[in-house]
Amino acid sequence: MTKNIFSKGIRFQCQGSSNCCVSRGSYGFVYLSKKDILRLAKYTDLPIKDFINLYCDKTDGFVHFKERRKNGECQFLEKKRCSIYAARPTQCRTWPFWDENMKTKIWNKEMQSFCPGIGKGEIIQPSQIEKHINADRKNEDEMINEVLKS
Repeated sequence: MTKNIFSKGIRFQCQGSSNCCVSRGSYGFVYLSKKDILRLAKYTDLPIKDFINLYCDKTDGFVHFKERRKNGECQFLEKKRCSIYAARPTQCRTWPFWDENMKTKIWNKEMQSFCPGIGKGEIIQPSQIEKHINADRKNEDEMINEVLKS
């Protein structure tokens, strides 16, 4: 699927709009795997339980960041920049290269109108796009397995 759509690569370079850090209704949750939580707790210098209590909620068995701000901005967004960028969740690291975004119709319409970085910068090679997609898939699989175990 992805190879056909992006066989020559695509241009993408983050423009710092922070649009991807603002909830869009049902697309709002930033889901966290166990690895994400461990990395973020260490980065924020908090015990794991404290990090979860302060910053996380659980919906349908999945852990995600709390939605605290009325405008939908991520709680870690400060002056349009991510305050936890170095330790950001896998979901954020792999944006915009998610399976659901990699469909031609979605990429050419929804994504281009939403994200000003699409079509800008250097060409991202198909192998790099696949790497992001696979990391996102693996992360989703790990989260599902965590829910099934609990």
